Amino acid sequence: MKYGFVKVAAAIPAVKVADVAFNVQEIEKIIAMAEGEGVEILCLPELCLTGYTCQDLFKEALLINKAEEGLIDLLNFTRKMDVIVVVGLPVQAGGLLLNCAAVIQGGMLLGIIPKTYLPNYNEFYEKRWFASSQDLNPTEIYLAGSPVMLSAEPKVFRTGDGVKFGVEICEDVWAPIPPSNNLTMAGAEIILNCSASNELAGKHRYLRSLVAQQSARTISAYVYASSGFGESTQDLVYGGNAMIFENGRLLAEGERFSLQPQMQTAQVDVEQLRTDRFSNSTFINAQRHAHAVVINAKAAEGIGDFKLERTIDPHPFIPKDTEMTDTCEEILNIQSAALAKRLVHTNCQHVVLGISGGLDSTLALLVCVRTFDMLGYDRKGIVGITMPGFGTTDRTHDNATSLMQALGISQMEVSIAKAVRQHFEDIGHDPQKHDVTYENSQARERTQILMDLSNKLNALVIGTGDLSELALGWATYNGDHMSMYGLNAGVPKTLVQYLIRYIALLPKSAAERDTLIDIVNTPISPELTPADEKGNIQQKTEDLVGPYELHDFFLYYMLRCGFRPAKIFLLARQAFGDAYDHDTLKKWLTVFCRRFFAQQFKRSCLPDGPKVGSISLSPRGDWRMPSDACSALWLKECEEL
Repeated sequence: MKYGFVKVAAAIPAVKVADVAFNVQEIEKIIAMAEGEGVEILCLPELCLTGYTCQDLFKEALLINKAEEGLIDLLNFTRKMDVIVVVGLPVQAGGLLLNCAAVIQGGMLLGIIPKTYLPNYNEFYEKRWFASSQDLNPTEIYLAGSPVMLSAEPKVFRTGDGVKFGVEICEDVWAPIPPSNNLTMAGAEIILNCSASNELAGKHRYLRSLVAQQSARTISAYVYASSGFGESTQDLVYGGNAMIFENGRLLAEGERFSLQPQMQTAQVDVEQLRTDRFSNSTFINAQRHAHAVVINAKAAEGIGDFKLERTIDPHPFIPKDTEMTDTCEEILNIQSAALAKRLVHTNCQHVVLGISGGLDSTLALLVCVRTFDMLGYDRKGIVGITMPGFGTTDRTHDNATSLMQALGISQMEVSIAKAVRQHFEDIGHDPQKHDVTYENSQARERTQILMDLSNKLNALVIGTGDLSELALGWATYNGDHMSMYGLNAGVPKTLVQYLIRYIALLPKSAAERDTLIDIVNTPISPELTPADEKGNIQQKTEDLVGPYELHDFFLYYMLRCGFRPAKIFLLARQAFGDAYDHDTLKKWLTVFCRRFFAQQFKRSCLPDGPKVGSISLSPRGDWRMPSDACSALWLKECEEL
């Protein structure tokens, strides 16, 4: 394991029914391939040493003995290897025959897992040949020359890097209470399922959902390998399912009905699974009653340079194309329902908000319109206020007024220039000095106007600042930082852009479509310093604090996953490829960490606002951090990248 990643594999070897020698050779080919590719844990199908479909041949002593000899061959073959292999075979214990999975590594038999739940319906009659682990009294047997304890007691295996995994077999995952429930409660982070599930029309879709849900419910990685081509087709067909899930998310999947052997690999992020479990109080409470025998594997010796093989989404907050409509509508409904509750509770039918022609105020306005329509309120109760200042450009001002007109809301314009100049005179500030005083005086003047108009109109001031700005502290304290309800507080900047573009393309948005598209394409700016000689925006936010797509990426992996800068940097290199070089990523990651710590004081007194995704910076909810916490550890690691 490095950077928290463990490489696992689900493989389907070629098989001949009852031909153990052939099956051993094919399994050895898979093991060699896995070792060569740096796989740390390999899962093979149920009873693959003999073939699953031997039926009454399982009653033959010759087959059972040959299976044991096959296991000895595999132990000898793996003697100088690091890969942990989970392989299926029949095992005799006293008067019982058990359907088992053997866990082997480096020539050692680490343990034997007997199957618990045996199908005995329709096409399955496993109870004709096998006993359940529940029928087994704890007993020590000699298998492949090694003493091994056989029992129904849960067993968790621990790798040399401290990663814990457990094993269940086929039908076990279909049971009302699968063994993997107890295994994960006892600490297993990866579950391997040696399976032999036949194909039926519609069954695969259900199976895929079942495994995904088990992975999500147990906050684990789930590696599933099921018998394929070569098993008997006397009455049934085995398609060869190879699937790897991580907390419900599919990482890798093989081709069903392939006539060739196959191996699917994936790097499981165990560190993220641990973070998710640590953050889940339900999971923690359930662990109290879990227990298992822990069996240690040896530490791997031949680990080379680490290479990240996973695909990393550079925009983790943006919904996938297949989920676009549902996700966007859900987010907008969350925001609208939140505002509706606040308006109904306060018996208020008026809101005021500053409309700049930028992204954040546009999204807030669109949600206000949506909410007023839901409640049956008159849109004229939405008062959009333009407050041109020293840096306002014609482009943003015209977009603001055009949008408000198209939406049919009330409009006001209050220039802040005269009041701010008077303020400069009052406090003795040189208006030619375009410093933080120059900028923040404008932001606070605008907030004062909104607050005072809200009193006059009996309205709520709707905050427009987004999640990304809160993370970076890119807001004027007691200026745009303050409102009566922060509608966008849970929406990161990259998602704000996406939502506006989504709304613009809706049929009902035809009147304002061109304006919305231009707003999305306008450079992000607070417009607090004068435009250039051609009237174009000169103060561009991303030139000052860095690209929002990077900061949103850093924000997601720091807060959602709890990752340290070195791992976030590794993921960013993979996600963005050649778009940003090493030094650029290092620079903006350092900026993010520095600003995130330094600006906590602004987040400690945020107005109310709805959480819409997996991350929130509300001091009353997801993120509770001292305003004077030290950033030294994070910045030092950034320096060392």
